[in-house]
Amino acid sequence: MNNAKMAYFEKEDILHLTLSDEREAGSVEISPNITAELNEAGDLIGIEIINASAFIRDSILESVQARLLTASGK
Repeated sequence: MNNAKMAYFEKEDILHLTLSDEREAGSVEISPNITAELNEAGDLIGIEIINASAFIRDSILESVQARLLTASGK
């Protein structure tokens, strides 16, 4: 995974993470707006996140809220 690259397409609000330069042979939707890209062997070679800004914002908020709850002992 030394070839990992990340690209953000602002106009479309898509974040694309490339883990390998291999050719994509298929994909699997792992949740709404998140697709795993696979090579011929079925190995993960990339991830595409649609509506990336909202996904990242929500992920960060959930992480911070969980840490605050843990820190406050609730």
